[in-house]
Amino acid sequence: MAAPQTSLSYFAHETAIIDRGAKIGPGTRIWHWVHIGPTAEIGANCSLGQNVYVGHAKIGNNVKIQNNVSVFDAVVLEDDVFCGPSMVFTNVINPRSHIVRKHEYKPTLVKRGATIGANAVLVCGIEVGSYAMIGAGAVVTRDVPDYALVVGNPARRMGWTCRCGVRLAVSNARACCRACDSNYEIADGCCRPL
Repeated sequence: MAAPQTSLSYFAHETAIIDRGAKIGPGTRIWHWVHIGPTAEIGANCSLGQNVYVGHAKIGNNVKIQNNVSVFDAVVLEDDVFCGPSMVFTNVINPRSHIVRKHEYKPTLVKRGATIGANAVLVCGIEVGSYAMIGAGAVVTRDVPDYALVVGNPARRMGWTCRCGVRLAVSNARACCRACDSNYEIADGCCRPL
């Protein structure tokens, strides 16, 4: 039986299905034809677009999930994550319809402030670093470092992004954001704010 569609602490469109037991933070907005499973945990001030599904997943605060995204079991989205329209999470490496592999789910962690572009695919068992930017249509098959900009199939690092989302200008072991003047150090394949 679905829980009530409105609450004093969050908004849910009348077509949304929220299973009893789901935890939803204040200020969250749940739009048309969303289904939230009974073990889902969703933080405060999130936005779940049309046709989103959330299974046994944990979603932080201020997360934006655009239309047609399924956040399957074993996915964790930290605070301030952005999931673009129709991007895809997976949770089994070698699925077969005739073999049950629920005990083999591989966790996916998307760290604080990361952005996943429209139609990108994240193969399960990876970690996306803080403030990383995954380009539209990318297929991510391995971990993505903090602040990395990755594109393509398979996704490859093409540069670094600022916390504000702008591509960094890199010179030697330093990087600067032309938009907000933030400075970063680049060493050993990592980007760190100064």
